[in-house]
Amino acid sequence: MNPTPWQTIAAFAQRRVLVIGEAMLDRYICGTATRLCREAPVPIVQVRETIDQPGGAANAAVNLHSLGARVDFLSVVGDDDEGTRLLETLREQGIAIEHVLRSGARRTLTKQRVLAGSQLLLRFDQGSTELLDRRTERRVANCLTRLFADCDAVVVSDYGYGILTPLIIKALAAAARTTPRVLVVDAKDLGAYRAVGATAVKPNYGEVLRLLDEPEADDAGSRAEWIAAQSERLLEATGARIVAATLDTDGAVIVERNRPPYRTYSQPADHTRATGAGDTFVSALALTLAAGAQAPVAAEIAAAAARIVVAKDGTATCSAKELADCFTPMEKYATSLEALRSHVDFYRGQGRRVVFTNGCFDILHRGHITFLNRAKALGHVLIVGINSDSSIARLKGPDRPINSLEDRAGVLAALSCIDHLIAFNEDTPTHLIEAIKPDIFVKGGDYTRETLPEAPLVEALGGEIHILPYLDDHSTSSMIRRIREVAGNPAHAQDLGKPDLDPFEPVGKPDHPTTGAA
Repeated sequence: MNPTPWQTIAAFAQRRVLVIGEAMLDRYICGTATRLCREAPVPIVQVRETIDQPGGAANAAVNLHSLGARVDFLSVVGDDDEGTRLLETLREQGIAIEHVLRSGARRTLTKQRVLAGSQLLLRFDQGSTELLDRRTERRVANCLTRLFADCDAVVVSDYGYGILTPLIIKALAAAARTTPRVLVVDAKDLGAYRAVGATAVKPNYGEVLRLLDEPEADDAGSRAEWIAAQSERLLEATGARIVAATLDTDGAVIVERNRPPYRTYSQPADHTRATGAGDTFVSALALTLAAGAQAPVAAEIAAAAARIVVAKDGTATCSAKELADCFTPMEKYATSLEALRSHVDFYRGQGRRVVFTNGCFDILHRGHITFLNRAKALGHVLIVGINSDSSIARLKGPDRPINSLEDRAGVLAALSCIDHLIAFNEDTPTHLIEAIKPDIFVKGGDYTRETLPEAPLVEALGGEIHILPYLDDHSTSSMIRRIREVAGNPAHAQDLGKPDLDPFEPVGKPDHPTTGAA
């Protein structure tokens, strides 16, 4: 059985991760501005404090450490005051600096931000951006080769500032062929890593456009759909197994070979000092993949980690506890229809379209996840009704459910496409439909408008019906049957009670008393 998000996050502590890339010093010069300068029409900032934090690849290393991993950090900084301060901040954050090389030929990359209150006024950057000298390059390549074999995962954080030279990328590719590891690459020029064979790459929207040599789309709202349509091109251009394209406030789109695209959803936060969410996303993605999770689970956990740091000021990190707390069902779980109706009234006041679907979701599998993502894409808010334990027992027999309502709700709550969950004890969700009055009611399988029992009620309340196609060989019943067969009891594998109702299985026959999804 697939591990829960909590089990996956707990496994982070057992992983050793190598980070290679450009270490930066993020400096925040904070103060207040109450008057303008006489020399020019600019504010005078009365400096209150200066805050130094690890940035760039150093921020990825700190995030991995905060999530519980053991971290080896490989980078090069200058032999200057900024380099000394950066190493001090790394030590303060618990990061070993024995593999951070110092070079007198380079200046440490530093980004200094001037803020008045919460308003960012100015950022000025300094530091070396040319390629490493040959001697330092060879030292980094040799160290990379040595450390690669001892880790569970590798994170490449390449800002294009000269640390990841062609020779070092070649050494990375050779190490990956010799001792394959989970390898996640976040680079301005992903084309340079095509031959490396990365497990996953993380471009943002602008990097996707440059990678595919495409102009920016006029309609920003179609970015997710456009990226999903470019799946094959992205995988071919990067040579990776997974491409996680981040879209800031629009979440992320994850594409992988021989799988349908998957989307996560964000919760925008207005913080002018929030930086480094991409480093956090990559760190959590790498750890989750190293823990053996599938891409959709890794994407959800990475997206949750990024949401946490976006809600903070400055170059922030996410802890394992903060991340685990994101996957409690209580925040999304509605304990009463009154509470849910209040949410729905609020959404309608904002002009948002409410989508509703229902099911058992006993053992969540890729078919369910694909279905729920497609359902969310039809509107703005997705509400899911879940059959109670007693309801499932009546419909499917005394052996079901396999997982309790609490466990099923907890796993569903981990999906960012779902906004609210509510349980129902009846065989069909009629009273939920009457209370919610969904704009769109979604079912999966080979239904038609005429064979869907809830259709007349939904349409009488002003809603639309959408039937989504099912995926072959994605059924909870078939999964249970295979598990029991593997356990060596094929005879019992056929004794599953009533037929399972998966959102992708054809239903509506006389022996299917409900329209819920398994």
